[in-house]
Amino acid sequence: MLVRQLTRSSALMGCGYTDAGRLLKMIKSIEKLPAAECPKFLHRVVDGVCGRSPPKMADYGTRWSLTEWMELLDALSAIFRLAVGKNIPDKEVKESLAELDSSYSDAILSCLKARNEEIRQSLVERTNAVSSAQLQDFDWQIKLALSSDKISTLQTPLLNLSLDIREGGAVRPVSIEMNREELQSLVSSLEGANKVVLQLK
Repeated sequence: MLVRQLTRSSALMGCGYTDAGRLLKMIKSIEKLPAAECPKFLHRVVDGVCGRSPPKMADYGTRWSLTEWMELLDALSAIFRLAVGKNIPDKEVKESLAELDSSYSDAILSCLKARNEEIRQSLVERTNAVSSAQLQDFDWQIKLALSSDKISTLQTPLLNLSLDIREGGAVRPVSIEMNREELQSLVSSLEGANKVVLQLK
């Protein structure tokens, strides 16, 4: 279920949603808002997720304490991000929000459907912003070092890896020369990174 996934994911990331019951209570506080105002509020929450102006507490009177307000925004934002990021089916989202009055869970689902692509684009941009450098192209060559200034017969295979890195619109060439042990270390590091990425999906 979405809420279980959210509590599991946030526990890994240290976000604090380690208790599914508490998370549902946080989301349930949306019912303090009249159902007719809910869709507009949810779209403002998604605006915040997408980097625009989020809803302001002052616009909604004294329905929530400051703590409740922050928890509600955080929980809804996390649900929108997780549902889109993990491509969770509508049925599962609806089941996860079963404790909410149907008019509120329907409003959340409707907002999620309407803004899905926008949220996805925001998540991609957020991920890309982690590093502005991107690998544009690479090339490699194997060389055999026959000797060096210290050893007359070396016969060591070397990998020459050429990378074209795009950063801020400019392409910067990077060249790396590695022996067998360094190459094995690089491959092991990349395999480890790939395992972490697969676990996050």
